Order: sequence, then structure tokens, then C-alpha cells
Amino acid sequence: MPLVGALEAKTYSRVEDLKLLFKFRLTLMVVFTSILGYLIASGGNIHWSSLALLFVGGFAITAASNTLNEVLEKDFDALMSRTANRPLPAGRMSVSQAVIIAGLLAATGIIALALFNPLTTLLGTLSLVLYAFIYTPLKRYTSISVLVGAIPGALPALIGYVAFSGSIGPVALILFTIQFIWQMPHFWSIGWLGFEDYQVAGYKLLPNMAAGKTGDISKYAFIYTLALIPVSALPGFLGLLSWASCLALGVAGSFFIWKAYRFFRANDKASAKGLLYASLLYLPITFIVVLIDSI
Repeated sequence: MPLVGALEAKTYSRVEDLKLLFKFRLTLMVVFTSILGYLIASGGNIHWSSLALLFVGGFAITAASNTLNEVLEKDFDALMSRTANRPLPAGRMSVSQAVIIAGLLAATGIIALALFNPLTTLLGTLSLVLYAFIYTPLKRYTSISVLVGAIPGALPALIGYVAFSGSIGPVALILFTIQFIWQMPHFWSIGWLGFEDYQVAGYKLLPNMAAGKTGDISKYAFIYTLALIPVSALPGFLGLLSWASCLALGVAGSFFIWKAYRFFRANDKASAKGLLYASLLYLPITFIVVLIDSI
């Protein structure tokens, strides 16, 4: 039974509903990594008007993707306590309104990114299509959807880099790889905390959900963080970053791995939250280290 009727009555403004529709904080985080990708590619040669345009384009594309995600998952969001109060399942906004908003945002984002170069436009469009129309429906069939969703999730830094450079360089691929790997432990810590909600909604996003084995979630989260060790060292061997920067990446990665190991060993709410908070620190620290090295 949907949870909407059981929710405590509250009046939401249109702005609050749009923030929920866009997944505002998530969208800002995505745009932040895109801007860092641009700054890394620029090496300090910043074009402020272009940076503002990237913010608009990145925000619009990401918000459009999240809006379409909520349109497609409206009925399932109504089943989960953490999403039942979104404007669509709560009935404060119609599907047609949300689709129009998503269309306007998508058009704005694509046009803004097209002002950079064709590759930026292609990557931005690919991100929207993969997230909204492949990852979103795939979530109900297989946990492989997490890997599929990690591709559009890792594209923002690449998009920002390409917006400045016009091409995909080795540093851009390193940023993409870091953000790709990061998403698994980040998402699985969230998934562990919301395990029951995902089961109720029928999402197959987590390892062995059907068997109710939360321990497998923490195991896979730990395994994926280990991949950050070679990724942190590789730029040094390739001469892309100084060894001092690689050492800083290694320290940040080691802290992240330690939190993942604690999650794996304890498999409890406190350690899951610890990993989640560590993930929110790791990504910006890593990108800032690469940015400082590039200047």
C-alpha cells in the first residue's frame, strides 16, 4: 500500500517541490564535479563566462535526468518511505507537468553544452539517455544496473574536462575512472541503509537482495574501494600527476578503504553511515588534489 496517505500533512511550496523533483543537492554535487573537471583541464586559465555556461548546462541536464527518473518511478517511489513525499507520488504535481519541465530542462542543457563543442553535447546527451531510459528501468531487473548507472554518474567530470579541451585526455579518463569506482561503495552504503525500502519497491539494485543478505553489500563495497589503490598510483607512473599528488590520492583512498573495511566487518548502521560520509569527503578531496596539481 502506498505510503502517501500515511504521511503527515505538510504544505510544500513550488520551489520545494522543484528541489525534490530535481534532487537538488545531488544535482549540485554532480555539477560541482563537472566544474572541477573544467578547472582541471584549464590549468588555471579560467573563462568565467564559459564556466557559468557549464553550470547552467550541467544543472539543466542533470535536473532533467532526475525529473525523468522520478516520472518513470512515480508508482514505486510511493512505496518507499524516503521517496513517498516527492511531488509526483504525493500528488502535488502531475506527470504531464513534470514531463514538460524535463523537456525544457533537457533542451536548455543540450543547447548550453552545444555552445562548447560537439563532444560535450554528445556526452551530456548520452548521460541523460543512459540514466533516464536505460539505468532507471533496468533497476527492476538486475543489480548490474548499478554498473550501468555508474557510467552517466561518472560522466560529469569528463564533460567538464571536454568542455574546455574539446577532447578526452588521459587525465579526463583517470577522473572518470575514479568517479566510476567511487559510486559503488557510495551507493551501496546508501542501499544498505535503505535496504527494506528497496525490497518493498522491488528494486534489484543490491547484491543478493532477494536472499536478504546485507553482508554481501558491505563485501562488494569493500572490494570496489580496493580498486582505488592502482588508480591512485597509475597517474604517477604515466607522468600525469606528481608523486606528491599521487601520495595524497593514496592517503584519501586509504581512509575510504578503511571505512569500507569497517563496514564489511561490522555490517551495521553506524559503519554504513561512516562509509557514506567518507565517500562524500573522498571525491571532492581527490578532485581538488588533481586540480592543485594541474595549476
